[in-house]
Amino acid sequence: MNRPMRKQKRRLNNEDAAELLRSGEYGILSMSTTENEGYGVPLSYAYADDAIYFHCATEGAKLDFLRTYPHASFCVVGKTEVLPAKFSTRFESAIAAGTVTEAEGDDKRKGLMLLVEKYSPDFMKEGEAYIDRAIDTVIVLKMNIEVLTGKASK
Repeated sequence: MNRPMRKQKRRLNNEDAAELLRSGEYGILSMSTTENEGYGVPLSYAYADDAIYFHCATEGAKLDFLRTYPHASFCVVGKTEVLPAKFSTRFESAIAAGTVTEAEGDDKRKGLMLLVEKYSPDFMKEGEAYIDRAIDTVIVLKMNIEVLTGKASK
């Protein structure tokens, strides 16, 4: 869905939305269940080259849902501040939408290395060894971003 944002003055430009994806700590992957109900799950992730990578076990609900309905959205919320006296909140967020596929081969390794770089940058050598041991025991999912929007109230 690519609806126009109602409050255009709050729209982030593409560079700022992408930077929020790069710097976010975690995001919420939203998808449809096999019963066509909404389902969201918080995930660690890495963002590079207009794609979001995350990993998971080799079986589970998330995989079942994405294999049936591969289109999903991913939301990252940055800095927030509640403004009680104004009945408002300062915030920044980015939402990516796209198709999720299972990364294979070099792309799978790339996704895992991006996760190590993001969450354990001081342990790259150990992370690479860990990937070598575990690569066949995980699935790396990749969302190719088709639409990216960002919004902020500052």
